[in-house]
Amino acid sequence: MQIMSALFIEHFDMRQAAGGAARIDLGGVHFSMAAPGPFPVTINPHMLVLVRCPASHTGLAALEVRFMRGDEQVARNVQPLSVEPGKFGYNLVQAELSFDEPSTIEAHCRIDQGDVVVVPLTMNPPAEDSEPPAPSSEPATGGWTGTPAEQSG
Repeated sequence: MQIMSALFIEHFDMRQAAGGAARIDLGGVHFSMAAPGPFPVTINPHMLVLVRCPASHTGLAALEVRFMRGDEQVARNVQPLSVEPGKFGYNLVQAELSFDEPSTIEAHCRIDQGDVVVVPLTMNPPAEDSEPPAPSSEPATGGWTGTPAEQSG
C-alpha cells in the first residue's frame, strides 16, 4: 500500500460522479493556522490520509502517524488499514497537539515500515483583527469514523 497524500483539513464530503466514479470534495485544507487564543493552546486537527492499494497487495496494513516537534514525538496514532486490492481508500487521523508558542509540528505518516510522508502544521500567533472561532468538538464531516472507506477511482 502507498500513501498518495496526507492533508490537514476542516471538512470533506464523498460523492459519486458520472459512471460511478468516486469524488472527494476537500475543504479548509491548511498547513498553518492562527492560534485560537493566547498561548499555550491545544488543538485537535483532522488529517486525511489517502492511500492506494495495488492489486497485488493483501489490502491489510498499519498506518502510523508520529507528530514531531523537532526530534521530540508529541503524539502518535496507529490504526489498521483495510483497502480492497486495486482500489483507493482513506483514513482519518486526529491527535491532541499543544503549542506553548508559535511553532511547527510535523506529521510523519507511513504505512507499515514504508516511506515517510511529512506534513507540517504551523501555529501562528493569534489573529488580532478578528474574534477567534469557538472551539469545535465536531469532527470532520464525510464519515469521521477512523476507519477507511474503499473507493474506486
